[in-house]
Amino acid sequence: MRKLLPFRFELSFFNCQSVSMTVSSPGQDIRYNSSMPKLEGLGNIVTELRAERAHLVNNLRHVDAALAVLGKLEGGKFATVARRTLSTAARRKMAAAQKARWAKVRGQSASNKTTGSRPKRTLSAAARKKIAAAQRARWAKVKAAQSK
Repeated sequence: MRKLLPFRFELSFFNCQSVSMTVSSPGQDIRYNSSMPKLEGLGNIVTELRAERAHLVNNLRHVDAALAVLGKLEGGKFATVARRTLSTAARRKMAAAQKARWAKVRGQSASNKTTGSRPKRTLSAAARKKIAAAQRARWAKVKAAQSK
């Protein structure tokens, strides 16, 4: 489930004062602003909200109609018509063909290499001892400088 973030909702109508409220999470109550008027005109607010919603739905219908017309003018590129679907067998054939293409590319790149992968290089025991002795000497120098 998606976590909802707190949001602030503010209404301002021509026939009443501005109303603001904050909702922290879906389970919590709505906290109203201290300057909020009593909710005597709540019925009017709900009526105005419904009217505004109807107006917005009407505007969205106009936008959808315009998009449909423009989509048809562009050759259906943006139209809301569903695209064709491929059968499962066709998708399997396409996947097999793509795997074959990749196998061919990998085969060519493997044959182009003149040398194989180099073996991992390791240090001899004597070299490791020299490195460890040098590191101990460096740390001794640092500790001597700190103790002064």
